[in-house]
Amino acid sequence: MFMGEFFHTIDSKGRLIIPAKFREALGDKFIATKGLDNCLFLYPENEWLILEEKLKKLPFSQPNARSFVRFFFSGAAECEFDKQGRILLPANLREYAALEKDVVVVGVMNRIEIWNAERWNEYSAQAQSNYEQAAESLVDLGI
Repeated sequence: MFMGEFFHTIDSKGRLIIPAKFREALGDKFIATKGLDNCLFLYPENEWLILEEKLKKLPFSQPNARSFVRFFFSGAAECEFDKQGRILLPANLREYAALEKDVVVVGVMNRIEIWNAERWNEYSAQAQSNYEQAAESLVDLGI
């Protein structure tokens, strides 16, 4: 399980150091794609395959399902670490998430999210102000 937040920088070539505690769980090869809220999602291969199977079951006839799957998979790229524990994020993904220098690497259960640091701070402040309200609404889900 991935958890925690780590502040890092992307170098001029688009490389990012992934925290050591996340590297082993990601494995040798993993998938990066466009996430929600304008961040990137990183999935270990086994989690990606589980998600892929779920998305295959979406009704092809529904425009929203087609649109989501198309967007999600078109941005996907297989990644691996270099000897320094860095990954090279493709330019199209860096552009989508506005990743230029300061980023936040966030562990979210079965995936890692990579955020533009300024966007993360804004999102985090907003989420914190709604935290108790969100928790109350989750009671109906048995949480």
